[in-house]
Amino acid sequence: MTDGGDSGGVDAAAGDDPFAASDAVTVAADPEAVFAFLDDPENHAAITPGLTDVRDVEPLENGGKRLAYTYRMAGVGVDGEIVQTVHDPPERHQFELRGRLTGTIDLRLAPVAGGTELTYAATYGLPENALTRVGAPVIRRFNERQLRAALRNVAAEFEANE
Repeated sequence: MTDGGDSGGVDAAAGDDPFAASDAVTVAADPEAVFAFLDDPENHAAITPGLTDVRDVEPLENGGKRLAYTYRMAGVGVDGEIVQTVHDPPERHQFELRGRLTGTIDLRLAPVAGGTELTYAATYGLPENALTRVGAPVIRRFNERQLRAALRNVAAEFEANE
């Protein structure tokens, strides 16, 4: 997806893990502006398909945040907690997902011609069962689509503000 195009797949960071996805987009804003936008939990609810509620936001000593969320997947609401483990302005946000959906989300920002390259890498842990084993390809495609949509939504947010 880099430079607004669709890469058609995940990069090597995702490897063969069906619950991992990674992609990048160029955002038409400087890293400081993109970092600040992503630093507001309410903006994640606006850009992330399926994220329907962000609440109980608490600041952390590292500059990050801890919050509760609801994510709708296949029509079912899944509640959990996100803890920001890395808050490194204007280069990186990293989050740990806790609850029924576990994993990590790593957002890296780098200055490039025309703005900021935003790389979004996520790995999710789901309880192992027959559905996750049989449905791994479907889950991987779902994760890739959700991640790409979030990246497109961030880029569109800044294009609208030009």
